[in-house]
Amino acid sequence: MEPNQFGSTMRESSATKMDVGLRKHMNKIYSRMAGGVLVTALAALIVGSSPTLLNLFLGGPQKYIVMFAPLAIIWFGFRPEKMSSGQLMAAFYGVAVVYGISFASIAAVATNDAAFAISVAKAFFIATSMFAGMSILGYTTKKDLSGMKTFLSMGIIGLVVLSVINIFTQSTMMSNLIAGAGILLFSGLTVWQTQDMKRMYHPNNPAELASRYAWAAALNLYISFIAMFQYVLHFMQQR
Repeated sequence: MEPNQFGSTMRESSATKMDVGLRKHMNKIYSRMAGGVLVTALAALIVGSSPTLLNLFLGGPQKYIVMFAPLAIIWFGFRPEKMSSGQLMAAFYGVAVVYGISFASIAAVATNDAAFAISVAKAFFIATSMFAGMSILGYTTKKDLSGMKTFLSMGIIGLVVLSVINIFTQSTMMSNLIAGAGILLFSGLTVWQTQDMKRMYHPNNPAELASRYAWAAALNLYISFIAMFQYVLHFMQQR
């Protein structure tokens, strides 16, 4: 075999290994993210079907603790650079459960209101379709999207601030503005996150490191999907 042919064969073999490994890595991330969504749905149904649990978690000022608990876990209890994959898994599902509890009131209303249940189902389908489309775009685009990170991060921080203010002002106009901006920001974030997931993958990463990356990526995608679902549902309720 000629030297150039040998080199070409080695490059092709390396590329094949990369493609197979990357597909497995991405499948692992999406399966973990889907598992988180399932846990959220189950937690919402369990708490929403129990008046006692619903009142315990959401019947008073404690609802704000439930509302902001996921942010606390993400900011202070999810450290991929320090925690093991097992610890990250526990934190991930902890976030999923708390989000499920915060959605319990939605599940309770949907159980007793067929029209609202249809709106929830439509919002979930729309959010899923949008998420899939944005993720495919992020996976296939050749354009470097790294410059989006700062803009999106600042936009989401602003969104959180406005959301907190609107808890007290209860402005319908601001709610609509927040929901519209949220859909755009988290759609863009999904595109960037997907490309970043590809960029961070390397076939020679140790299994533990790869698993930690996968849990971190699954959490990022999970949050983006949940946010998109909430904002789409907001508009479905306006109809």
